[in-house]
Amino acid sequence: MFNQVLILFCTLLCLVFTGTCGIQHLERAGENLSLLTSFYFCIVTFSTVGYGDVTPKIWPSQLLVVIMICVALVVLPLQFEELVYLWMERQKSGGNYSRHRAQTEKHVVLCVSSLKIDLLMDFLNEFYAHPRLQDYYVVILCPTEMDVQVRRVLQIPLWSQRVIYLQGSALKDQDLMRAKMDNGEACFILSSRNEVDRTAADHQTILRAWAVKDFAPNCPLYVQILKPENKFHVKFADHVVCEEECKYAMLALNCICPATSTLITLLVHTSRGQEGQESPEQWQRMYGRCSGNEVYHIRMGDSKFFREYEGKSFTYAAFHAHKKYGVCLIGLKREDNKSILLNPGPRHILAASDTCFYINITKEENSAFIFKQEEKRKKRAFSGQGLHEGPARLPVHSIIASMGTVAMDLQGTEHRPTQSVGGGGGSKLALPTENGSGSRRPSIAPVLELADSSALLPCDLLSDQSEDEVTPSDDEGLSVVEYVKGYPPNSPYIGSSPTLCHLLPVKAPFCCLRLDKGCKHNSYEDAKAYGFKNKLIIVSAETAGNGLYNFIVPLRAYYRSRKELNPIVLLLDNKPDHHFLEAICCFPMVYYMEGSVDNLDSLLQCGIIYADNLVVVDKESTMSAEEDYMADAKTIVNVQTMFRLFPSLSITTELTHPSNMRFMQFRAKDSYSLALSKLEKRERENGSNLAFMFRLPFAAGRVFSISMLDTLLYQSFVKDYMITITRLLLGLDTTPGSGYLCAMKITEGDLWIRTYGRLFQKLCSSSAEIPIGIYRTESHVFSTSEPHDLRAQSQISVNMEDCEDTREVKGPWGARAGTGGSSHSRHTGGGDPAEHPLLRRKSLQWARRLSRRGPKQVGRAAAAEWISQQRLSLYRRSERQELSELVKNRMKHLGLPTTGYEDVANLTASDVMNRVNLGYLQDEMNDHQNTLSYVLINPPPDTRLEPNDIVYLIRSDPLAHVASSSQSRKSSCSHKLSSCNPETRDETQL
Repeated sequence: MFNQVLILFCTLLCLVFTGTCGIQHLERAGENLSLLTSFYFCIVTFSTVGYGDVTPKIWPSQLLVVIMICVALVVLPLQFEELVYLWMERQKSGGNYSRHRAQTEKHVVLCVSSLKIDLLMDFLNEFYAHPRLQDYYVVILCPTEMDVQVRRVLQIPLWSQRVIYLQGSALKDQDLMRAKMDNGEACFILSSRNEVDRTAADHQTILRAWAVKDFAPNCPLYVQILKPENKFHVKFADHVVCEEECKYAMLALNCICPATSTLITLLVHTSRGQEGQESPEQWQRMYGRCSGNEVYHIRMGDSKFFREYEGKSFTYAAFHAHKKYGVCLIGLKREDNKSILLNPGPRHILAASDTCFYINITKEENSAFIFKQEEKRKKRAFSGQGLHEGPARLPVHSIIASMGTVAMDLQGTEHRPTQSVGGGGGSKLALPTENGSGSRRPSIAPVLELADSSALLPCDLLSDQSEDEVTPSDDEGLSVVEYVKGYPPNSPYIGSSPTLCHLLPVKAPFCCLRLDKGCKHNSYEDAKAYGFKNKLIIVSAETAGNGLYNFIVPLRAYYRSRKELNPIVLLLDNKPDHHFLEAICCFPMVYYMEGSVDNLDSLLQCGIIYADNLVVVDKESTMSAEEDYMADAKTIVNVQTMFRLFPSLSITTELTHPSNMRFMQFRAKDSYSLALSKLEKRERENGSNLAFMFRLPFAAGRVFSISMLDTLLYQSFVKDYMITITRLLLGLDTTPGSGYLCAMKITEGDLWIRTYGRLFQKLCSSSAEIPIGIYRTESHVFSTSEPHDLRAQSQISVNMEDCEDTREVKGPWGARAGTGGSSHSRHTGGGDPAEHPLLRRKSLQWARRLSRRGPKQVGRAAAAEWISQQRLSLYRRSERQELSELVKNRMKHLGLPTTGYEDVANLTASDVMNRVNLGYLQDEMNDHQNTLSYVLINPPPDTRLEPNDIVYLIRSDPLAHVASSSQSRKSSCSHKLSSCNPETRDETQL
């Protein structure tokens, strides 16, 4: 560029100098022009102005002027064209990042194959969300030309001063030199996940990582890999995130811990918790506030939160820190050990040199502390409780963090009147019997400063097999297969973390892994014939990739009871190879079947009517489309079809683009979805990184996009522990002594605990478990105006009558939906073709009934619209009956029993309400009534518990502290029977 400008300048100088000297010399025979006048004449002539005040008088000078003009017309345009071309190329490639700036400023380099606007904005929003990164510059090194959308974004003043785009390849040292890679603070290398051949995309990423490591060996590398088998090629990188490993492990945990994908996504996104605070909906404000919780770290000796607990047990510190400050201590790291331990248990004694990891709205350094208010609270507490003394009385210290949480005195709960019913049965939240009667509220045992070995020793799952014993009567004649605990003998790829799992004592033959075909070892050809005790988990994928192995391992981990194990069916478009079958043949109850999710016969053969969870994995062949955001079209339509055919099935879907989640379980004329869309746009305008969080499918954990986890790699630049903690939560890594993520359900008998803070104390004192959040499902009436509400209530009552008249039941429905009703026996008939004439025959009777009621309730004008609403309801009921008939006819054609199929039309009122409460059933009978589910991360201690709440727990490692004597193991297991009892399946299952 500089050389071309120099050439142009020299060309102009030569033309002007030659013309000036030639005109002045030749005009000596004429008017004898001066040198200045000749120079003035040349400038006016070459600039095409031509005033005419100075002209050559003799023919030699006139001939020279003609020659000079011709030369200028040929030479100057060529030089200007070359200059403009170089300028445009410089604009495309971005030029250079100067050495002076690289030495005086901090910058990071982002290497990508192709830069999309979504990827760019995710990176910039997450990277610059941290205050200490505001002075950093981002240099983008991309081999392709900048597209229009990216160019438009980078022209915004906010980004134009921070982001530098360089067109070049990471494999060329010249381009790495232009980006000043050797002076960079970090290099992020991202894979192109939209490529059809994901293995080829990984190969390109590996070469880029090698090239950067060769050119700048001291530059920290942050690498994203798509397939797990390619991970070991970049093990030299400082931080590596494998997409398929995280994706499949997260989808697996979604089946046993609802909305794990939403929980992890919210944890790895940077947010201040301001989303939804201006919304009139209470759940949106609370959900948005709790979404601001993130994982932070601090040295214990420097912490105001935790330094007072030096020498105390981990569980004691976790409970009291949450009680006083609203922070949730989840793990720590010893100074002499690089391993991070999640919930190491009550036997772990805290030291000043430990690094504590906690969940909170903001990190401790940014928290404001108030001393005087808590000091007064402390004095009042001691003055009112001076008569009660005992070992359970623990001091309440004088700090409250300004997080919006309320510090609660849970130490003297036995001296307060009871306000809740007893219950709990044999669960770990059982109502205490020693002082739980009378006018006193049941007490909760205090969390001990030091562990009591007789009370909190976990069960030794390797030696005590009592939980896995099954009598022949329980199996109804089926042969009992004993499982063993061990490490899988065959790993499908290099670099997989060894995990202790439930295994078969002898590997199953490959022919026995095929679900829909019998063999010489067994003659079963459908899921019904196997007689599974637990509901199935079906995974629909295109190929049996090595990442699918990480879906099976978390569901077969050693800490899950044998009676909790769900059969896993892999519905694959392509036949798996022998290497994959060799890796999974050692796991119990894992089968595969060739078929597609868009084929009803395949779904029925794989046992979808006996499944509780269906996971639809995004197919690689559909990730790229001619039109952006159309890659998910087929997946969305297929899932919508299954949602209509099997409304009671919990479906988790992976999408390529997060923006497409608004089409999941789509219903036209849904005013509430429209309101959520407006809320999303408003949050995006306010600069939120989580604008999509209020979409109901995402909040409920029903939809997931792997691009949401890109922020995990970006956050690791500031929090180098986030990848490790995420892998521990997902069960991808198992560090000795580290806990694991699980869930438990709050039942009616557990509501005596009342609040989340008391639940925290109960779990810490009884089973040493750390709760980190709540998955809440609640009924919601999506009202728009008062007349609408009236029609909605009438709609509900008449729909119940529709069900009664449509099905030829022998008993009454009892109470209607508005009053809750009681449970009734399920009618096993229904769905016969003869019911369609009955439905149409009674439509006239319903219309007459509505015409008699209508004027009395809503007036004549509303009566006509009311009747039209009921006719529409009858049409929908007819459509559901037709779908039910379609499914049953296909099952009969395939020779499958139809007794297990349940359609919405065949459910009793109590069944419908139960499924709605569990979030399984979207009530299509009424567009104004629905259920919504959402995740509350680290809610305040005064949060009221509600029935059907699912509490996320970090349970300590059962094998962390195994007693040497069998006597201590037996006593500990008998004391912890409620915690380890496999019959309490609601701890990890909906």
